[in-house]
Amino acid sequence: MTSIKTPPTLSPASPVQVDEGSHRFVLDASALLAYLNGEPGAERVRQCIEEGKAIMSSVNLAEVLSKCADQGMSSANQAALCAALPLEISAFDTALALTSAALRSNTRSQGLSLGDRCCLALAQSLSATALTADRAWSRLVEAGIDVEQIRPDSQRA
Repeated sequence: MTSIKTPPTLSPASPVQVDEGSHRFVLDASALLAYLNGEPGAERVRQCIEEGKAIMSSVNLAEVLSKCADQGMSSANQAALCAALPLEISAFDTALALTSAALRSNTRSQGLSLGDRCCLALAQSLSATALTADRAWSRLVEAGIDVEQIRPDSQRA
């Protein structure tokens, strides 16, 4: 993985133009990190963002920012990154917390984390597709949640 210490060059985010009539994609932290780092799968994430179809939970944004902090990115640069991100960030509320908790028993055997379940809970609540680079999600059989891998097997980072 490429080290992020300063925000990637993104033009300042203009108001997110959400195409309300189209299918949405909920980004997992791994998907946004692939986009920011130019890793395999970044193009699929970029496409969803540019089409106004991408949304991310504030929990997953916190995961991304934590990874940035681990790699030495300053708080000021993290704030600049947030301001430049051209996607909608969804606040995590009690309803999503309950959905995430309900997913625990069906995802425990796949090793999914709290952040993973938060992403899936948002996707389920929006009838959206969760976009991830996490291979463990391929084994997820939770009814009602579509998952798309951003990296074909030949493009593993």
